[in-house]
Amino acid sequence: MASRILLLFLLTIQAWAAAAQSGGVRGRVTDAATNEPLPGVSVLVTGTTTGTSTGNAGEFTINNLKPGTYKLAFSFIGYELPERTVEVGQEVVDLGTVTIAQTTVMAGEVVVSASRRPEKLTEAPATISVINARQIDELPSFNVGELLARQKGVDYIRTGVLGTGLNVRGFNSAFNPKNLQMNDARLSTLIATGLPLGPLTSVVKEDIERVEVVLGPAAALYGPNAHNGLVNTISKDPRRSAGTTVALGLGNQSVFSGRVRHAQVLNSKLAFKVTGEYTRGEDFKYVDTVYYNNTAFAAAATPTTPARTGLFHAEKEIDLDRTFKSLHGEAALYYSLTDKADVIVSYGGNQSSFLAQTNAGRNQIKDWSVQYLHARYVSPHIFGQVYHTWSKTDDTYAINQRTQNYLSFKDAGFSEEVARSRSFDEQWFGKTTTAGVALKRGAVFKDASRRLNGELQYNNTFGIFNLVVGTQYQRDMAFSKHTYLFDRDGDIVINQIGLYGQGEVALPGHFKFIAAARADQHDRYGFNFIPKAGLVWSHNDQSLRLTYGQGIAAPTILNLDGYLFGGLLIGNAEGFTLSDGTLINKLKVETIKSLEVGYKAKLTSKFFVDGNAYYNRSKDFLSPAINIATLGRKVTKRGDTPMSQVVPGTPEAGAAAVLTYVNFGQVDTYGADLGLSYYLTNAVSLALNYSYFGFKLDHSDLNNDGNKDGKVQDEIDLPINTPAHKGSFAVNYSGKKLFGSVFTRWVQAYDFYSGINVAAAANPTLGVRENARFGRTWNYGPLGGFTTVDVSAGYRVNSYLTASAQVVNLFDTKMREFVASPFIGRLYSVELKAMLPAVGTK
Repeated sequence: MASRILLLFLLTIQAWAAAAQSGGVRGRVTDAATNEPLPGVSVLVTGTTTGTSTGNAGEFTINNLKPGTYKLAFSFIGYELPERTVEVGQEVVDLGTVTIAQTTVMAGEVVVSASRRPEKLTEAPATISVINARQIDELPSFNVGELLARQKGVDYIRTGVLGTGLNVRGFNSAFNPKNLQMNDARLSTLIATGLPLGPLTSVVKEDIERVEVVLGPAAALYGPNAHNGLVNTISKDPRRSAGTTVALGLGNQSVFSGRVRHAQVLNSKLAFKVTGEYTRGEDFKYVDTVYYNNTAFAAAATPTTPARTGLFHAEKEIDLDRTFKSLHGEAALYYSLTDKADVIVSYGGNQSSFLAQTNAGRNQIKDWSVQYLHARYVSPHIFGQVYHTWSKTDDTYAINQRTQNYLSFKDAGFSEEVARSRSFDEQWFGKTTTAGVALKRGAVFKDASRRLNGELQYNNTFGIFNLVVGTQYQRDMAFSKHTYLFDRDGDIVINQIGLYGQGEVALPGHFKFIAAARADQHDRYGFNFIPKAGLVWSHNDQSLRLTYGQGIAAPTILNLDGYLFGGLLIGNAEGFTLSDGTLINKLKVETIKSLEVGYKAKLTSKFFVDGNAYYNRSKDFLSPAINIATLGRKVTKRGDTPMSQVVPGTPEAGAAAVLTYVNFGQVDTYGADLGLSYYLTNAVSLALNYSYFGFKLDHSDLNNDGNKDGKVQDEIDLPINTPAHKGSFAVNYSGKKLFGSVFTRWVQAYDFYSGINVAAAANPTLGVRENARFGRTWNYGPLGGFTTVDVSAGYRVNSYLTASAQVVNLFDTKMREFVASPFIGRLYSVELKAMLPAVGTK
């Protein structure tokens, strides 16, 4: 026993002696431009797992280093990655202040969206575009979405003064949920439809640190609907951006925008920020045409099942309100449990009114509010979050359907007052006020939906191996107050859980291998496994990669449980039976398999190139709403339920018109994106982007017959809805006082088919004429086919005050970027911004 005690004593003495002979390194990290301390900077001893993160004052210490020569790598999102070599002896070496600079040529930038952890841009296994804080700060507009037009590989669309959006690599529609959008790791999508929040977001421009746009499938790490791409918005940390910002903006179309952000560090443990914005204006003049005929057949007709010529007469949308307004903001509290671990609690909300495009015409969004409550735990190796989102509207309505309802009462002889009051809920089928019947054709959309999300993630580096693993849970509780969903019995509750993981291993010769996978279990569409793999070679700020990935586009709650316009459009969660025995299968997920090669390089200190080429195979498309009662067949059942019970008043023989969603087809798509950036000086840069997209479809395979008319036609059955070629060129200047840009964008003309919406060149085979009616819409001709020029300029009067202005579409080019939208005219805006430093800072 005594010998064991003596041995333990000697080992302890030896350990103390070794510790006494070991050294370390310490220092403080600051921003090169502002000299402000930077908390949260990762400091790693290269080639080891030893490292730390800076504290709230930017300080760091790494102990227990044996004597020798070490390289320290500093990494922080949006900043270049400096390295310091240090000789360590038996004491702690003080490096003093280490300054790191925000990057210009983006090869040195750190991103987080490709692998759900910080990594160098050139080493990321995906094509990523970054909109950084400086670009956002120098944009003289409230609408950050305008900067998406400057990103490679993105189909940028503008639907009006307020409305902007994007699509990636084809298959766009007027109701597109295939690009996942997130804010601070939180889903930024509506609950029942899966659509991006867009104008309903609560984020204020002055609080955005950066936006990362990932091209191609990202579902292996982010789950369903990171199908074509991902847009991840990251907000500012109040500890690195303390102070008060007030911005006022004015523009044509009666635009006014007032915004405020205040961030303050209360002590070494506690900081907070609050933001707010009020924006209003009037959209471009445009009134859509509604084609009306008082028959069930006409009500169901779409461009893919055109109504008989001559039945319709044209009217304009009634009670159209082109005014848009939005009141929104956020508040967040940051508490440091330790120097390396934070708890962040935030709340945000938005209430907005505007016009929105859908596959069935436009919606008049009226006082729609979206709110969230979000709690996060953030540390170097563990991330956890839980958040609750809720959505509410009572007065939103479908303009097209309400107009048809109104006309049905007017044509039958009802008074103006009766026609308008009953148009929200009913349509009259009959020639007179006494000879006819009113059927439910509700145009109003109410919403009282909620969503609960939780996530836990672990990441770490073990020598040459890096691991990210996590789990996510989501519970959707959709409730439309019986207006557009099958929710007579209360909330539609759908649960889903996902497990994901990604491993990276460093290989000889500057290679690394990446393997990722996700397993999802969903109450409705079951189990899905989503793999991803890649090989990346990177050295001296350049990389070459080969990646394979899969993605899924999951049916939304609206696709599954929709019940619109009194049962004219019905979700396909259970399948349908037709009168001849034909079965329409219930919806399953749409899938994509993608192979991509990419090259990124900082070829010189001033020149950066980023290019990719890809080949995709997509299957089981989620169709737009189509009429499945074709060729004289009626719809007799939804699942096992007779249609007479699904839609009261339906004859026992079945429904003569039912719009729903189906899976169909397979198509191969391919393309390439190229981005070039060149810095003439530190202040003057040039940027050139170009993208190509193509596809291959088997016309002999009737599985590709999306509208079930017995033949396969590219435009009708497989609406690609993207230009084959597009490009842009920008000249940017960002100096100490002056800044500005000239941005030119070219989009090739292309055809667009989505639901009742058609924008296409003349096609005699399909009976399509330009500037004429087709089905239930007016065809103005193809989208795109334009070149536009935007210019902006600004001046920093002093460290507190900045004035700026811009003109979008400088030459007032006549262009139409989306269906059910106006021609986009010239937009000009001016902005005045005051930036007051935090108390106690300079």
